[in-house]
Amino acid sequence: MLNVIFGETGSGKTKKMIDMANKAAESCKGDIVFIDDGKRYMYDLIHQVRFIDASEFKLDDPRVLYGFLCGIIARDFDIDMIFIDDFLKLVNMELDELDEFFSSLDQLSERIGVRIVADVSASPQNIPAFLNKYLIIEE
Repeated sequence: MLNVIFGETGSGKTKKMIDMANKAAESCKGDIVFIDDGKRYMYDLIHQVRFIDASEFKLDDPRVLYGFLCGIIARDFDIDMIFIDDFLKLVNMELDELDEFFSSLDQLSERIGVRIVADVSASPQNIPAFLNKYLIIEE
């Protein structure tokens, strides 16, 4: 399953993902991975969450990110969840161009049985229709 936390910059998406990752690590039987574009949140995660600084791997395109995720999953069959912070920075594309990529991520997630949670920073007025089925709705 692919889920997206959507909102404007500074709206608390990363904090929510960190909280979700920490809670998942305490309750899941499998491994939890948190991917960010730098090290700034590394110490906000409990040690059971595997932190990956994507800036060390030159991720700059959807295909590269997809291959990177496949490599992580292939290396560790015990992964339950992958969190991806600053998603649009990692794929280096506009949100409205990513319909097929989101579909590919969702299919990968379903096929392998790994839940992927990504955050997307954009104005609510710019949310494309294809993204609606992936959104995490807060109550």
